[in-house]
Amino acid sequence: MTEQQGYGGHGATVAGQSSDGPPDPSLRSVGEVLGDITTDLSTLLRQEVALAKAELTQSVTHAKAAGTMFAGAGVAGHLALIFLSLALWWALGDLFDSLGWSALVVGLLWAIAAAVMASMGRKRMKQATPLAPQTVDSTKEIPDALKGHETR
Repeated sequence: MTEQQGYGGHGATVAGQSSDGPPDPSLRSVGEVLGDITTDLSTLLRQEVALAKAELTQSVTHAKAAGTMFAGAGVAGHLALIFLSLALWWALGDLFDSLGWSALVVGLLWAIAAAVMASMGRKRMKQATPLAPQTVDSTKEIPDALKGHETR
């Protein structure tokens, strides 16, 4: 009996595999299954990192452009506020006949404005969303995918 004939005579080979078709998946070794799981997990993690990197790169690019514009607007606005505050201080000084009291009034107005803006900013900060919402959502699906319960 030759090795090609096997033990069954009808094209059967060792471990019950047929030479006519693909190997039976139920006869795979534990090492092969673990190797596939490791490869799939590695691919999944690489894809998640790539998604996070793409989302963050896009966010940073937009934030950088907006930040540059805000910086220019901030400088111009700051200079305008300084000169308008000086004009108000001078006008109130003429009204009160005292530059000291008018400086105090202008300073108190700016302190109130700062407190209101800080309060509004804190409220808005609490409403902020995560930087990479798609990555957060897909990362939450990893445990189910590892168990074989994919949702996509």
